[in-house]
Amino acid sequence: MALREDINSALKQAMRDRAADRLSTLRLIMAAIKDRDIAARGEGEEGGGVSDADILSILAKMVKQRQESARTYEEGGRLDLAERELSEITIIEEFLPKQLDADEIVEAVKVAVAEVGAESIRDMGKVMGALKAKYTGQMDFGKVGPMVKDQLANG
Repeated sequence: MALREDINSALKQAMRDRAADRLSTLRLIMAAIKDRDIAARGEGEEGGGVSDADILSILAKMVKQRQESARTYEEGGRLDLAERELSEITIIEEFLPKQLDADEIVEAVKVAVAEVGAESIRDMGKVMGALKAKYTGQMDFGKVGPMVKDQLANG
């Protein structure tokens, strides 16, 4: 729950600093987390809310949505809106762990394949599960999937 507390304290600091743009983005983050809390309660899960891993996945999803929106705005010639999306990405990424570079991702895939003892494409789910458990928020799993597939096919 440390991540939730970090976001909350950043929200309070933004209020004190009267940083309107930062404050609105942090409020969006907290609203998304509360939505997930409510959904988890509806499914009968107990506890003090969603875990840090869930919050990381929420943040990663928010970044991806904003990247797509910024691209769409740029294509439509609305650079002012694209800039706003990109500034929101910067604020959200403050709470995400450092992204792995290409070499680190390749190494992580090799380690995960070895750890789960994957031998064929049928083991792809196990490998992806291991990667998601260890590297949530640190890599784009949409891009990692084909890499895992290649590794297992050529393995």
